[in-house]
Amino acid sequence: MPALSSPRPRFTAGRAIFALVLREMSTAYGRTPGGYLWAFLQPIGAIAIMAFVFTFLLRKPPLGTSFALFYATGVLPLMMYQDLTNKIGTALRFSKPLLAYPTVSWMDALLARLILNVLTQGLVFIIVLAALVIGTGADVTLDFPKLMSGFAMLVVFSAGFGMVDCYLIGMVPLWPQIWAVLNRPLFIISGIFFVIDYLPETLRFYLLLNPVAHAIMELRAGFYPSYDAVYASPTYVFLVSGVLAFFGVLLLYRYHKKILDEGA
Repeated sequence: MPALSSPRPRFTAGRAIFALVLREMSTAYGRTPGGYLWAFLQPIGAIAIMAFVFTFLLRKPPLGTSFALFYATGVLPLMMYQDLTNKIGTALRFSKPLLAYPTVSWMDALLARLILNVLTQGLVFIIVLAALVIGTGADVTLDFPKLMSGFAMLVVFSAGFGMVDCYLIGMVPLWPQIWAVLNRPLFIISGIFFVIDYLPETLRFYLLLNPVAHAIMELRAGFYPSYDAVYASPTYVFLVSGVLAFFGVLLLYRYHKKILDEGA
């Protein structure tokens, strides 16, 4: 294993991360017509379409009385996971020009993208769901510990897998196409359209292997007081996330220079 580099001056890492966050904001949102508006329009469009379609197919949603709110509590977490893993996975490629500077490290690039996009997706989550609760007049009782637990589960899993994804994108040229195919069933198996707790035991067991499903269940328990989410396991999600983060950091520490040199 290569020798550790000498520690950087105090606060240098913080300044580098802040500069990368500002660059990400101007690049990702400042140069696009509509900017941050698109971060809100995409989930709103998906929720509106699903709510409209399923209103004609079902009498009422599996939880509560609002189709839009039920699907929003599933769609928004899934979109957050997909956005975070994608942004962290492409962090080295995106920040490659700045990584030539000795004061900017590969970990700074990962943390900057994680921080900005967690804040962005968290803001989208709060505003869209608040608007739906007010607009539909849904009777909800917020359980903030459950909401914070579900949000934390989503963030740590996205970060852990995003690091592994970053390594695979740099080392396996076909990985983005492979993962795009493997990622599509998540829209079905994550419990967006149904409640996993109500499924037969065998099917439920396999669906609960998906950490995203646990985060969605935990978040929904924060909105619906009648839903206990007894099968949601923060311990399982944090354990899987920790393992992924450990190997992701280890692999990137060992191979980040090779990834950058080969044009990742």
